Amino acid sequence: MEHLYKSHISWTGNLGTGTSGYKAYKRTWDIAIEGKEPVHCSNDPLLGGDSGKMNPEDLLISSLSACHMLWYLHLASDAGITVTGYEDTPVATGEILKGGAGRFISAILRPKITVIAGTDLHAATAIHDKIHEVCFIARSVNFPVSYEPEFIICNRQ
Repeated sequence: MEHLYKSHISWTGNLGTGTSGYKAYKRTWDIAIEGKEPVHCSNDPLLGGDSGKMNPEDLLISSLSACHMLWYLHLASDAGITVTGYEDTPVATGEILKGGAGRFISAILRPKITVIAGTDLHAATAIHDKIHEVCFIARSVNFPVSYEPEFIICNRQ
């Protein structure tokens, strides 16, 4: 079964003269999806962007982490593992090649997962290895993704 994902990207960086010169415009745009709040974006600050706005690289690593989290919660529930909290601080490594082209070469997800006392931490850790087989985003990237989970034990739900 196929799904369609629609978005609308609108450049907001015209300072009045368009792209008449390399420094004559901003690298900003909005992402608008019907029925959702817009996301104001910019290029990576290393490439002249606004550091206060999301850039494509931020969005990619965040999407990868969020997809992993959602599958983790699903598979944990299926396995009878009760998760009461989940947060991640993922890190992606990129490189700039000769000529200016860039790419991601790796990512590390570092989720802190809160589980109830008595949880089988070996089983809870093993779930991470199954996610790359099913996560839409993880299956779509061409760089290695590794996991460094940390578990926090909660005595109550």
